[in-house]
Amino acid sequence: MEYVIAFIVGGLICVIGQLLLDVLKLTPAHVMSTFVVTGAILDGFNIYDRFIDFAGAGATVPIVSFGHSLLHGAMKRSEEHGLIGISMGIFELTSAGISAAILFAFLIALIFKPKG
Repeated sequence: MEYVIAFIVGGLICVIGQLLLDVLKLTPAHVMSTFVVTGAILDGFNIYDRFIDFAGAGATVPIVSFGHSLLHGAMKRSEEHGLIGISMGIFELTSAGISAAILFAFLIALIFKPKG
């Protein structure tokens, strides 16, 4: 049943993104930014952790979880190190994803001829 819930929740997040693209005519960058900010806001109100408990991977895989991770790390480190901890915490939880994106983009650029 966990897989079904994760599939439905992840699919609903994708449907919301597609509706933002089609109905509101937002650009993909606007949709991505909206999802990241939404994840951060939901984490600020301690809602996103409960959402992850309910939906599992359906809530952690989409880009909304990136905003949650950014704020979660920043809040955790700011409690320990103050203002400088915010910048440390932002990259602590998300560094693996950011590093993977940079590495894979570099490898793809080596294999294929990038336009530009």
